Amino acid sequence: MDLLIISHILILLLLIISALATIVTKDLLHAVIIFSVYSFSMAITYLILRSPDVAMTEAAVGAGISTLLFVAALSKIPRYEKELEEKNELEKR
Repeated sequence: MDLLIISHILILLLLIISALATIVTKDLLHAVIIFSVYSFSMAITYLILRSPDVAMTEAAVGAGISTLLFVAALSKIPRYEKELEEKNELEKR
């Protein structure tokens, strides 16, 4: 097999794995980090498909700005379900 085809297959596998890992993970910060890996992989995929303008937009918006906004939002809420349950118990008292 050609090295280029192998690299394309590896990037597609990374896309699938990162998409599934984003859905399955319980920690929200980990989900945001995995999502940024997914966005960066999509940018590489767009480059492979010879669409550099879309790749640059995906890298800037998907992996850059979206990640910053998600992390900023996460700083305002509890990260773990356990912390959320403890907070709810304290509010009930």
